[in-house]
Amino acid sequence: MDLGPYLLLATLEGAITAAVLALTAVGLSLVFGVMRVVNVAHGEFFMLGAVLSWFVASHVGGHPALGFVAALLIAPALAGLIAAAADWLVLRRIDYDPERTIVATIGMLYILQQGALMTFGPDARPVEPPFNQRLALPWPSFEGGFHLTWPWGLGTTSYKLFIIVAAVSILCILWAIMARSRIGLIMRATQMDGEMAQAFGIPVERVYAFVFGLGAALAALGAVLIVPVQQAHYLMGGDPLLLSFIVVIIGGLGSLPGTVIAALLIGLSDGIVSVFFSPTLAKIIATLLVAFVLILRPQGLLGKRAT
Repeated sequence: MDLGPYLLLATLEGAITAAVLALTAVGLSLVFGVMRVVNVAHGEFFMLGAVLSWFVASHVGGHPALGFVAALLIAPALAGLIAAAADWLVLRRIDYDPERTIVATIGMLYILQQGALMTFGPDARPVEPPFNQRLALPWPSFEGGFHLTWPWGLGTTSYKLFIIVAAVSILCILWAIMARSRIGLIMRATQMDGEMAQAFGIPVERVYAFVFGLGAALAALGAVLIVPVQQAHYLMGGDPLLLSFIVVIIGGLGSLPGTVIAALLIGLSDGIVSVFFSPTLAKIIATLLVAFVLILRPQGLLGKRAT
């Protein structure tokens, strides 16, 4: 098989990474944009979504699709509720002070990580996908005239394509909520000026709790989608946290469109470099890209320059 089909497979893997990364990073960007809180525990909410997905799916009998749908509904909701409770119990008590919130979310990171270890154990847990048909992919050939060939080994699964479609659909719904709904208007008003929003009767602390929970739920939702491809493990939150920070910095702190664009760039590059070289090199390249962005455009691709 020529290089082209391998590149197509690597691009598909990168698109899956980008889809899940966009969901996770948008949650982190939303929390920072509205609350000005750097949530260091964001990756552990991703992990929590994965282990809760395994727990729910393993306790629902019948077809794997039933367990998956139950996990898709329950795991993000529980992760969001836990995050909202953490906001009420911890972040609100320290008045969302930037330095103290970093320390507080580091504490949340270890609490969630060790809590998952003690509750679910150290083993990696597989989740069966709801459907997983093998799909052969065509490749154009120009030998003897244009025609499509079906190279051996060039294919993907229906569930991997579903991850991309589901992530795009969720992001479109989130955009509609932010741009067209009353709750989106309240969130944008709080982001622009929290004190002024409170003066107009907006319950800013409730908005903060909702946003913190929504950010965690988006991370957990990405984990539920990817865990049938990977496995749930209590230490799996590190890479999503690192890549989410990279994406948010490149896209622009608090900029949701910039975050999605950066997730696409980083996800595709991560998939292609990981397939052809190594995952470690992909992380090194992404980190170097952050350094270049901070030097050349500190506000990120679509971020606003501080005044």
